[in-house]
Amino acid sequence: MQFLPPVRRAPQTEKAGGGGVDAGLVRAARLTTRRAARNEPGNGIQFSRHPQLQMNQETQSNSSDSTPGFGGLRVVAFESRMAAEVATMIERRGGVAIIAPAMREVPLEDNHAALDFADRLLAGESEFEVVIFMTGVGTRALFQAMETRHQRAPIAAALSAIATVARGPKAIRALRDLGVEPSIAVPEPNTWREVLSTLASQVELKGKRVAIQEYGVSNQELTAGLEARGARVTIVPVYRWTLPADRAPLRAALNAIAAGAADVAIFTSSNQVTNVIQLAEAEGIGDGVKRGFARMAVGSIGPVCSEQIRAYGLRVDFEPEHSKLGHLVKAAAAQAASILIANRADTHRIEAGTAPNPRRPAISNAPRSPLADHPMLKACRREAAPYTPIWLMRQAGRYMPEYRRVRERHGFLEMCRRPDLAAEVTVTAVERLKVDAAIIFADILLPLIPMEVGLHFEKGDGPVIDRPVRTEADLERIPAVDVAALGFVGDAIKLVHRAIGATTPLIGFAGAPFTLASYLIEGGSSRQYQATKTFMYMQPETWHRLMERLARTTADYLKMQIAAGADIVQIFDSWVGSLGPDDYRRFVLPHTASVIAAIPADVPVIHFGTVTGNLLGLMREAGGDVLGLDWRVDLADAWARLNYSVAVQGNLDPIALFADVSEIRTRARAILDQAGGRPGHIFNLGHGILPDTPVDHAIALVDMVHEMSAR
Repeated sequence: MQFLPPVRRAPQTEKAGGGGVDAGLVRAARLTTRRAARNEPGNGIQFSRHPQLQMNQETQSNSSDSTPGFGGLRVVAFESRMAAEVATMIERRGGVAIIAPAMREVPLEDNHAALDFADRLLAGESEFEVVIFMTGVGTRALFQAMETRHQRAPIAAALSAIATVARGPKAIRALRDLGVEPSIAVPEPNTWREVLSTLASQVELKGKRVAIQEYGVSNQELTAGLEARGARVTIVPVYRWTLPADRAPLRAALNAIAAGAADVAIFTSSNQVTNVIQLAEAEGIGDGVKRGFARMAVGSIGPVCSEQIRAYGLRVDFEPEHSKLGHLVKAAAAQAASILIANRADTHRIEAGTAPNPRRPAISNAPRSPLADHPMLKACRREAAPYTPIWLMRQAGRYMPEYRRVRERHGFLEMCRRPDLAAEVTVTAVERLKVDAAIIFADILLPLIPMEVGLHFEKGDGPVIDRPVRTEADLERIPAVDVAALGFVGDAIKLVHRAIGATTPLIGFAGAPFTLASYLIEGGSSRQYQATKTFMYMQPETWHRLMERLARTTADYLKMQIAAGADIVQIFDSWVGSLGPDDYRRFVLPHTASVIAAIPADVPVIHFGTVTGNLLGLMREAGGDVLGLDWRVDLADAWARLNYSVAVQGNLDPIALFADVSEIRTRARAILDQAGGRPGHIFNLGHGILPDTPVDHAIALVDMVHEMSAR
């Protein structure tokens, strides 16, 4: 197995002026700003300023503008081309400008790709049927490269004869200036999703030869989306983005951010975001920089940039009304103070609670598992597997006649408490379905039994808590939990491991702290979670104490299952979709993260929730090797939003198994296409299998996933 290296904390430095940062960092950053404004070199850094650039409406300060100023806030800007101009704008609005250029553009010398594209475009019959132009500057640069070999007129004529797609107004303007009227204009907000959806709505892409003009980092999501729809894609790079030659100002700014000595950050391109995070990680302060951003007001020039910020698990606090630099600085000056008050209050509360350790402990000298190369475990590690592994949540359940025969003679809790019965239904499901993993038969609420809250199951109503937790006194009455009281689950795992452990990975599981807390507070299931949310808002200290206790119990419970033989563990946060991002960040994330951080790194963790499309980035931040997706999200879109930094599991709608087999096949194929054959996809339902599901349809799904994904 391979694991990420440990992340070093930002070095502790002498505090200056209460800011908690080496004063030299701030002095160096300010010196950089002053030199930039005067267009002077400093420490080897180069600021490119066009000699004829004049202050325009975007950069000019309006004397009648009543927008509040920064009031001395420290504003980090990662702009390169207009470094001096943005410094002037920040300082005119009362801010301390820390200019840290995060990138430079490097033209591709001897651009064979551009020349080859031109040759193929001008062939007797053009080899391309669609060309996508992503940026205005890139479009002009591509023409400039092609014109070293060919005249502009035939290039423009060839493009006018096929479908040309322009992503946004700058690409449209560039094409028109060069003599080409684009046939498809992509609407706002001009992300790759709009490019793909607009093109697909107007052109049948299957079999089409599509070229993409790229400017900087490759857009893998767009390429994958086109290929998934049957297009044959050619990438035509023009420039590449790289870090600046002199990285001292950027390093100084990152250290200031990590040390809490910066208040506002503004990003003007997605490439800046990538370079900032990558350099922070390379310097060993990635985690500190992300914590620093969490305490700051973070602004983005527009949706494409915001998407990249969120892909790294960071929050975007504001965007300007118009995607222009001057409007961004104005929005920052107007909103930063109020944003900082809210962000720093939330950060203080989170850090005052359980602080999750991002490093998971490895099992030293642990022997290599004989199942290490099983497709299921390889997928958890995002390694290539011979086919897409599949298992089904609630695969041992009421839809199976074998299960119903056992259930007719025994109560549900009795089946959970008796290792022989739990093992029997677990193994039967694997043998009947031929899935790639077993999941131990149990229930997420079992840890509530030793809490003595009166857990029982009523027919038609599900779980009921006789003594719910509604006050601090209720919490005090709950005894300390020794997970040895749940040893029957470990015993069942041992029996399953003995029966099929040599060939089939076994999944242990537990409910996440929030879901357990919601049951405890509501007294059972709920639709609105009114009691739970009221508890959070009105008794935050008691809430965090409850969550800390549940997190410790859950971590111990999962480690007990691992010791018994579980190869993988899954955390079910079934009800967390009832929360918005701010509440999740404040009340849930640190506690879920503490559970995951306690799991040995050798054991993959699947982190699953429902109705969590708006929480995926935060759930990724909480941790886990695999993120479970329910059927309400598009798998391709969700995985791209996660920057492919984690494996994913899902996500067929359980109701689809009631359709005929041909329809099931179509829907399964669509999900496999969304995954695009990338390593790290585990096929599953978007929630548990339903009681009336035809067993033969479940078996057919397993078979067809194995067949269609075979590589």
